[in-house]
Amino acid sequence: MRRINCIIADDEALARDVIESHLNKIERLHLVAACSNGAEVFNVIKSHPVDLLFLDIQMPHLTGIELLKTLKTPPAVIMTTAYREFALEGYELNVIDYLLKPVSLERFIKAVDKYELWINPGHAVHQPITPKEENAKVFIYVKSDKKMVKILLKDILYIEGLKDYVKIYTTDKPVITYQTLTYFEEKLSADHFARVHRSYIVSLNHISAYSATRVEIGKESIPIGNSYAREALKKLQE
Repeated sequence: MRRINCIIADDEALARDVIESHLNKIERLHLVAACSNGAEVFNVIKSHPVDLLFLDIQMPHLTGIELLKTLKTPPAVIMTTAYREFALEGYELNVIDYLLKPVSLERFIKAVDKYELWINPGHAVHQPITPKEENAKVFIYVKSDKKMVKILLKDILYIEGLKDYVKIYTTDKPVITYQTLTYFEEKLSADHFARVHRSYIVSLNHISAYSATRVEIGKESIPIGNSYAREALKKLQE
């Protein structure tokens, strides 16, 4: 089975980690390099055979779009970005797919399937992945108490936003980090987490019960804010 040589290009370390974690679950995919800017990507492509590039659009100095325009023979490209409005320009450059951050494993697999169909129509193949594997291998690092603390996403119960920091409640212990709740809302998979209040993000996997105004996680009862109720309840009902 021939390996598919891949590059990840993103200026955010957490975003690179998420894509790399997804990539490692598919046997055929082989990571050649994880780059933080366009110049690194350009150099890797010049010195290594590359089949597939996971490319962030918004990078400093040289954007993903600008990088693609500099390559005479670019590899196949799957774009990643937090901004929907850039999708059209990416498709005009014949990219295979467009992934909106935070990228879920399910959506990542669909994008890889598109690549497989592109190189071998009708024969997309990837390794089967179970929900247990998905949750067990995905993690984030947060800065807490002057060190980087690793947190498995499956262990997060909910996240509370306070004045200048957030408190991440896990199955083990709470972790405090100086970051915003919006930051975590953008980074965490919408398949597994939901913003239910201006002060709370909850893990959908750990909800034991809910009503129109509250969700229950263990012994905790967390309010659903009025401005979040419609989307939160829609996700809970799904």
